[in-house]
Amino acid sequence: MSGRGSTGTGKPALVPTGPYAPRPAVTGLVVDFHGEDGRSRTFDVSALPLPGWHEALAASWSARTGPAGALRTRASAEAAWGSLARMIRFYGQMLRPPQHPSDLRVEHVDAYRRFRAAAAGDRRARLELRSAALTFEMAPLAGVVAAEVRDRMRPHQVKRVTAVSGYSDGELNRLVAAARTDVAALRQRLTVLAAGTASDQRRIEIARATGRVPLGGVHLTHAVQTRRRIAEQLFVTRHDLTAMLALLVATTGWNIEVIKELPAEHRIIEDLAVEVEVTKRRRGPGRWHRTATWEIGPPGKELITPGGVYLLLHQLMAPARELLDTPAFWAVWHHSGRGRGTDGCRDPFAPALDASLRHQKWVKAGQILADDPDENGQPMLLRLDFNRLKTSIDVRRTRQAGGHLPTAARTNTTAVLFRNYLSGDHSTIDWARELIADTVAEVEQAAWATHLRALATQGRTALDIRPPTRASDEHPDGDEAATQTAWTACSDHDHHPLTGRRCSSSFLDCFHCGNCVVTGDHLPRLLSLLDALETRRRQLSEDAWWARYGPAWAAIRYEVLPKFSDSEVDRAEQRKPDDSLLDLVEPAWEQP
Repeated sequence: MSGRGSTGTGKPALVPTGPYAPRPAVTGLVVDFHGEDGRSRTFDVSALPLPGWHEALAASWSARTGPAGALRTRASAEAAWGSLARMIRFYGQMLRPPQHPSDLRVEHVDAYRRFRAAAAGDRRARLELRSAALTFEMAPLAGVVAAEVRDRMRPHQVKRVTAVSGYSDGELNRLVAAARTDVAALRQRLTVLAAGTASDQRRIEIARATGRVPLGGVHLTHAVQTRRRIAEQLFVTRHDLTAMLALLVATTGWNIEVIKELPAEHRIIEDLAVEVEVTKRRRGPGRWHRTATWEIGPPGKELITPGGVYLLLHQLMAPARELLDTPAFWAVWHHSGRGRGTDGCRDPFAPALDASLRHQKWVKAGQILADDPDENGQPMLLRLDFNRLKTSIDVRRTRQAGGHLPTAARTNTTAVLFRNYLSGDHSTIDWARELIADTVAEVEQAAWATHLRALATQGRTALDIRPPTRASDEHPDGDEAATQTAWTACSDHDHHPLTGRRCSSSFLDCFHCGNCVVTGDHLPRLLSLLDALETRRRQLSEDAWWARYGPAWAAIRYEVLPKFSDSEVDRAEQRKPDDSLLDLVEPAWEQP
């Protein structure tokens, strides 16, 4: 079979030339793993103790790492294998080891958990047990190990790692600016070929074709410097990677694992955007790949937009990529650093995602400082953490979206965005508190304005409030002629200020009426009403509560209570009734 197998009208689909025979995943006691990240690994079960376990263990491990399993990359498979192998080795060293899986008991699991807790901590022991338990849930181990034993291998996680806080705005700006500056310098270095001697030009041509820098006529003590000087005129090197990684994380918003596995294949859409299929971790076997579309931007803005950065770095690493056996997005020149050792071009993240990079060397070279000084008050270098960098980018995007998580969530779901990135960020918490405080203040002011407009329609600017210390002087007749209502008094119940007729409004509308009279005797009932309103606030939506009770609440809070002294309010607090009468003034169908 050859070609992509595309079909069309009158063109049948291509079929295999022979029968398909899948390669067995288990050969004896050796399990071959082929990850979706393109990396492979062979696991030899026979190297473990307890031979009675080997056959069942190899079959269950093959099921967990196979197409139906959840381990899809070499890194995840190696981590799970480490937990499983440590457990089997521990059982093999016991005085009375379980010779077969059916001999495993709860006591064995508890002993291993205590052993790992003493060595690595209780939380780590729990995680390793839960990881090993997933293998024991695969056949044939699931059929021979007792259910209570497998349940004991899944201890409850009582502790959970909180989300890491991102960088401050100043730290983030300094970090991104340094990365953008270094990438701009890299572009300048690779696009402008420096003048050199004839021997240097010959070395450059050979390095361009082979990836190796010849050292004929160079003294051994200058070999490393000569190699690096020649290679840096043609290729991206390991020293450039940290700035490139930081700029890609900052512009795309994806985590560092996704950035390290970016593909070289892409599609440019009308010179406006670039489409890339990224490998999305932790989404299960059915949702591992996702298409990301990044804006390219206008010419001259390549270092600002995510698509522009991707295409620029893709172009800068093109000379090294041409020398790779398997084309990859990341292609750098590598040297051994040991005199006349081998050098050449390779994908730095093919053997392992960490690539043994030392990011702090880049921070120190750029003198990127943190906001807070050290113990002695001296400036302190910023600690580069790509998880914190992604959190900072998510926080900034969430702020720009006004806190609307469905809009801000681009690389994760809204639940993951909040739980793993926003919930533990101190700047997000402070910003959210300020936002909520501003929102509440705006709503309160709107309710207060509604109260004032209602009074203004009746020719009044304020309620008739008579505190005990001034009521006898300003109103010598007191309020004997006033009609008592639920919480206040009415100076003329038979003539409403607007209609001139007998009042039929709700008692809650009394707080916006020109006939309303409030004295010190009403204060205990008003405080009881405030408590009832706060209770209703937990039973209704915010919009419904402010529409129904907001103006009355604002009138009591902003106009009535300030007219009384603190001692008068304290005495009224001690005498407030239990029944606020709020249920009596509303129809049953309007009560929550």
